[in-house]
Amino acid sequence: MCFAVVLLAIFARTFLVLIHYAAGSELYSYILLVPLVSAYLLYLRRDQLPKNYAIDLPLAVVSLAVGLSVLAFTYWLDFTGRAPGQNDRLALLTLSFLCCFAAGGFFFLGRAWMRAAAFPLVYLIFMVPMPDAMADALEKASKSASTEVTNLLFHLSGTPFLRAGAIFQLPNITIEVAQECSGIRSSWVLFMTSILAANLFLKTRWRRFALVAFVIPLGILRNGFRILVIGLLCVNVGPQMIHSLIHRRGGPIFVMLSLIPFFLVLWWLRKGDARSRQPK
Repeated sequence: MCFAVVLLAIFARTFLVLIHYAAGSELYSYILLVPLVSAYLLYLRRDQLPKNYAIDLPLAVVSLAVGLSVLAFTYWLDFTGRAPGQNDRLALLTLSFLCCFAAGGFFFLGRAWMRAAAFPLVYLIFMVPMPDAMADALEKASKSASTEVTNLLFHLSGTPFLRAGAIFQLPNITIEVAQECSGIRSSWVLFMTSILAANLFLKTRWRRFALVAFVIPLGILRNGFRILVIGLLCVNVGPQMIHSLIHRRGGPIFVMLSLIPFFLVLWWLRKGDARSRQPK
């Protein structure tokens, strides 16, 4: 406990900046909930955690070395005039904290305790903001996939249109699937939710992977469907619908809709889990 308090004091400035950054970010606001989720998962597993602690010095040293190396690398970039942007800097410093935190766990609690608490502790990795290059790559990939799904859905809907790349010419409006329309935030949160749900409700490894894998096409389909709905509203109601609330603030509605197939698949996989554990 004292180690954790000291470590938090050392990284206090980093966490104050991270909290302020996440609170004002549309993409990273989920970071504020990650420590609470991990703490709750540890609470659920409290009876499974070993009560006898044994120092694991090798893993403690390795984790500490990685954490200090990341910290040193961050300040070396500052010293050489190649300081990263705020997002990348926070990612490096948060990763450094988590490695040092893990080192304390291995040293004071031991390998058995850390293994029993592995999932809640590993889930803390979502506190690390995505590096800019990763976020940009995911946004471009999501935009590209969503454009192809939108193209297919427009064909299936029977709506006449012309397409030039990510631009769709509809009967009375032209819309473009911009990078801001990638839906990366909601897809990332859905991905995190699937990992959490798979660990809490599923026991079979392949079913856990199946649930997590399912949310990738689900997120793309949800985003394409949202673009389709906005396009059809512009065609059938009027081009002013491009400025409507369903376009500017309608994201949560489509996220809620995507949770319906998500929970159906989770229920189906969990039902299969229960059958597989029944004695034959």
